[in-house]
Amino acid sequence: MTTRVLMYSSGVCPYCIMAERLLKAKGVDVIEKIRVDLVPEQRAEMMQKTGRRTVPQIYIGDTHVGGFDDLSALDRLGKLDGLLQGA
Repeated sequence: MTTRVLMYSSGVCPYCIMAERLLKAKGVDVIEKIRVDLVPEQRAEMMQKTGRRTVPQIYIGDTHVGGFDDLSALDRLGKLDGLLQGA
């Protein structure tokens, strides 16, 4: 059982694809995606919540991880698995 993963993304974002690939490799079956390119109001909501304007913006549970670089850094530090397991 993995923690809920929410990702603000767009259809043409290579970092969104890499983030999704990494999460799936970690056993995440379901990534709840909010496409800011299809629903522009969602970008404003994302910017208000995260303080950032670029995608992806990833939440694992209630924790704002950040973008792909942040996600990848967590993985390199060995902290991503615990976060995904809700630890």
